[in-house]
Amino acid sequence: MNNELVMFKKLPAVGMLTGITAALAVQIKKTDTTMLYKFAAYLFITAFTTSAFAQTISVDGEVTHPLKLSAADIDRMPQTEVTATDRDGKLHHYSGVAVTTILQQAGVTLGVQLRGENMSKYLLVKSGDGYEVLFSLAELDSAFTNRVVILAGKVDGQPLPDGKGPFRIIVPGEKKPARWIWEVTAMTIRFAKE
Repeated sequence: MNNELVMFKKLPAVGMLTGITAALAVQIKKTDTTMLYKFAAYLFITAFTTSAFAQTISVDGEVTHPLKLSAADIDRMPQTEVTATDRDGKLHHYSGVAVTTILQQAGVTLGVQLRGENMSKYLLVKSGDGYEVLFSLAELDSAFTNRVVILAGKVDGQPLPDGKGPFRIIVPGEKKPARWIWEVTAMTIRFAKE
Protein backbone atom coordinates (compact mmCIF):
# COMPACT_ATOMS: atom_id res chain seq x y z
CA MET A 1 0.00 0.00 0.00
CA ASN A 2 1.50 3.35 -0.95
CA ASN A 3 1.96 6.23 1.53
CA GLU A 4 -1.05 8.19 0.26
CA LEU A 5 -3.36 5.30 1.13
CA VAL A 6 -1.87 4.93 4.60
CA MET A 7 -3.01 8.51 5.24
CA PHE A 8 -6.62 7.50 4.40
CA LYS A 9 -6.47 4.60 6.83
CA LYS A 10 -5.70 6.99 9.69
CA LEU A 11 -8.92 8.95 9.07
CA PRO A 12 -11.78 7.01 10.73
CA ALA A 13 -14.49 8.39 8.44
CA VAL A 14 -12.75 7.19 5.31
CA GLY A 15 -10.95 4.18 6.76
CA MET A 16 -13.69 1.95 5.37
CA LEU A 17 -12.80 3.17 1.90
CA THR A 18 -9.17 2.11 2.16
CA GLY A 19 -9.77 -1.34 0.68
CA ILE A 20 -11.68 0.06 -2.28
CA THR A 21 -9.08 2.75 -2.83
CA ALA A 22 -6.24 0.21 -2.57
CA ALA A 23 -7.91 -2.01 -5.16
CA LEU A 24 -8.26 0.97 -7.46
CA ALA A 25 -4.59 1.85 -6.92
CA VAL A 26 -3.56 -1.60 -8.08
CA GLN A 27 -5.67 -1.16 -11.20
CA ILE A 28 -4.27 2.23 -12.16
CA LYS A 29 -0.69 1.30 -11.12
CA LYS A 30 0.51 4.44 -9.39
CA THR A 31 -0.72 6.89 -11.98
CA ASP A 32 -2.01 10.22 -10.76
CA THR A 33 -2.45 10.23 -6.95
CA THR A 34 -4.72 13.25 -7.35
CA MET A 35 -7.18 10.95 -9.06
CA LEU A 36 -7.06 8.64 -6.02
CA TYR A 37 -7.78 11.56 -3.70
CA LYS A 38 -10.71 12.67 -5.86
CA PHE A 39 -12.09 9.13 -6.00
CA ALA A 40 -11.77 8.68 -2.22
CA ALA A 41 -13.47 12.04 -1.65
CA TYR A 42 -16.28 11.02 -3.99
CA LEU A 43 -16.79 7.74 -2.10
CA PHE A 44 -16.72 9.54 1.25
CA ILE A 45 -19.31 12.10 0.12
CA THR A 46 -21.49 9.34 -1.36
CA ALA A 47 -21.34 7.29 1.85
CA PHE A 48 -22.13 10.36 3.96
CA THR A 49 -25.09 11.51 1.86
CA THR A 50 -26.50 7.99 1.58
CA SER A 51 -26.38 7.69 5.37
CA ALA A 52 -28.02 11.09 5.77
CA PHE A 53 -30.87 10.18 3.41
CA ALA A 54 -31.38 6.88 5.25
CA GLN A 55 -32.28 8.99 8.28
CA THR A 56 -35.28 10.57 6.50
CA ILE A 57 -38.61 9.16 5.43
CA SER A 58 -40.61 10.65 2.58
CA VAL A 59 -44.42 10.54 2.61
CA ASP A 60 -45.90 11.26 -0.81
CA GLY A 61 -48.40 10.23 -3.48
CA GLU A 62 -52.13 10.82 -2.86
CA VAL A 63 -51.49 13.23 0.02
CA THR A 64 -52.30 16.90 0.53
CA HIS A 65 -49.04 17.66 2.37
CA PRO A 66 -46.00 15.67 1.16
CA LEU A 67 -43.54 15.17 4.00
CA LYS A 68 -39.81 14.60 4.41
CA LEU A 69 -39.44 13.43 8.01
CA SER A 70 -36.16 13.37 9.88
CA ALA A 71 -35.56 11.26 12.97
CA ALA A 72 -36.04 14.42 15.07
CA ASP A 73 -39.42 15.08 13.39
CA ILE A 74 -40.56 11.55 14.19
CA ASP A 75 -39.31 11.78 17.79
CA ARG A 76 -41.48 14.90 18.31
CA MET A 77 -44.66 13.02 17.31
CA PRO A 78 -46.83 11.28 19.94
CA GLN A 79 -45.17 7.99 20.80
CA THR A 80 -47.00 4.65 20.94
CA GLU A 81 -45.91 1.34 22.40
CA VAL A 82 -46.82 -2.18 21.27
CA THR A 83 -45.78 -5.64 22.37
CA ALA A 84 -45.38 -8.23 19.62
CA THR A 85 -43.67 -11.52 18.89
CA ASP A 86 -40.82 -11.17 16.41
CA ARG A 87 -39.51 -13.80 13.97
CA ASP A 88 -37.35 -15.17 16.79
CA GLY A 89 -40.52 -16.22 18.67
CA LYS A 90 -39.75 -13.89 21.59
CA LEU A 91 -41.97 -11.15 22.89
CA HIS A 92 -40.50 -7.68 22.34
CA HIS A 93 -41.60 -4.22 23.38
CA TYR A 94 -41.55 -1.70 20.51
CA SER A 95 -42.00 2.06 20.71
CA GLY A 96 -42.54 4.54 17.93
CA VAL A 97 -45.25 6.48 16.10
CA ALA A 98 -48.59 5.11 14.92
CA VAL A 99 -48.48 5.04 11.12
CA THR A 100 -51.88 6.77 11.05
CA THR A 101 -50.36 9.74 12.95
CA ILE A 102 -47.85 10.20 10.13
CA LEU A 103 -50.53 9.75 7.47
CA GLN A 104 -52.79 12.32 9.17
CA GLN A 105 -49.96 14.89 9.08
CA ALA A 106 -49.63 14.24 5.35
CA GLY A 107 -53.37 14.80 4.86
CA VAL A 108 -54.20 11.22 3.87
CA THR A 109 -57.89 10.28 3.57
CA LEU A 110 -58.77 8.54 6.85
CA GLY A 111 -61.68 8.32 9.31
CA VAL A 112 -65.06 9.49 7.98
CA GLN A 113 -63.47 10.35 4.61
CA LEU A 114 -62.34 6.77 4.09
CA ARG A 115 -65.32 5.54 2.07
CA GLY A 116 -66.38 5.09 -1.55
CA GLU A 117 -63.50 5.31 -4.02
CA ASN A 118 -61.10 6.18 -1.21
CA MET A 119 -61.45 2.57 -0.02
CA SER A 120 -59.21 1.60 -2.95
CA LYS A 121 -56.26 3.63 -1.60
CA TYR A 122 -53.26 1.83 -0.18
CA LEU A 123 -49.96 2.54 1.55
CA LEU A 124 -46.75 1.26 -0.05
CA VAL A 125 -43.82 1.21 2.39
CA LYS A 126 -40.31 1.06 0.94
CA SER A 127 -37.03 -0.06 2.47
CA GLY A 128 -33.53 1.17 1.69
CA ASP A 129 -32.71 -2.25 0.19
CA GLY A 130 -35.65 -2.15 -2.24
CA TYR A 131 -38.07 -4.36 -0.26
CA GLU A 132 -41.68 -3.11 -0.37
CA VAL A 133 -44.84 -3.97 1.54
CA LEU A 134 -48.44 -2.90 1.10
CA PHE A 135 -51.31 -2.02 3.45
CA SER A 136 -54.86 -1.00 2.58
CA LEU A 137 -55.74 2.23 4.36
CA ALA A 138 -58.67 0.49 6.08
CA GLU A 139 -56.38 -1.98 7.86
CA LEU A 140 -54.49 0.96 9.39
CA ASP A 141 -57.43 3.21 10.29
CA SER A 142 -58.80 3.06 13.85
CA ALA A 143 -62.34 3.44 12.43
CA PHE A 144 -61.88 -0.06 10.92
CA THR A 145 -59.48 -1.88 13.25
CA ASN A 146 -58.24 -1.94 16.85
CA ARG A 147 -54.73 -2.92 15.77
CA VAL A 148 -52.13 -0.13 15.82
CA VAL A 149 -49.35 -0.46 13.23
CA ILE A 150 -46.33 1.60 14.26
CA LEU A 151 -43.15 2.99 12.79
CA ALA A 152 -40.82 1.83 15.56
CA GLY A 153 -37.53 3.43 16.48
CA LYS A 154 -36.86 1.36 19.59
CA VAL A 155 -37.09 -2.25 20.67
CA ASP A 156 -36.98 -3.18 24.37
CA GLY A 157 -36.01 0.39 25.23
CA GLN A 158 -33.00 0.49 22.89
CA PRO A 159 -32.57 1.96 19.39
CA LEU A 160 -33.08 -0.59 16.65
CA PRO A 161 -29.84 -2.43 15.81
CA ASP A 162 -27.83 -1.70 12.68
CA GLY A 163 -29.46 -3.26 9.66
CA LYS A 164 -32.94 -2.98 11.20
CA GLY A 165 -33.26 0.76 11.76
CA PRO A 166 -33.39 3.56 12.25
CA PHE A 167 -37.09 2.81 11.69
CA ARG A 168 -39.08 -0.36 11.23
CA ILE A 169 -42.78 -1.09 10.68
CA ILE A 170 -44.29 -3.32 13.39
CA VAL A 171 -47.62 -5.07 12.71
CA PRO A 172 -48.90 -6.66 15.94
CA GLY A 173 -50.98 -9.80 15.61
CA GLU A 174 -49.75 -10.99 12.21
CA LYS A 175 -48.73 -14.64 12.15
CA LYS A 176 -45.73 -13.91 9.92
CA PRO A 177 -43.67 -10.72 10.28
CA ALA A 178 -43.18 -10.44 6.50
CA ARG A 179 -44.52 -6.88 6.50
CA TRP A 180 -42.31 -5.83 9.43
CA ILE A 181 -40.16 -3.93 6.96
CA TRP A 182 -36.96 -2.39 8.33
CA GLU A 183 -34.79 0.53 7.19
CA VAL A 184 -37.96 2.37 6.09
CA THR A 185 -37.22 5.19 3.63
CA ALA A 186 -40.58 6.02 2.04
CA MET A 187 -44.34 5.79 2.45
CA THR A 188 -46.42 6.34 -0.68
CA ILE A 189 -50.21 6.55 -0.90
CA ARG A 190 -51.75 5.35 -4.17
CA PHE A 191 -55.07 4.37 -5.71
CA ALA A 192 -55.43 0.75 -6.81
CA LYS A 193 -56.03 0.73 -10.60
CA GLU A 194 -57.76 -1.93 -12.66
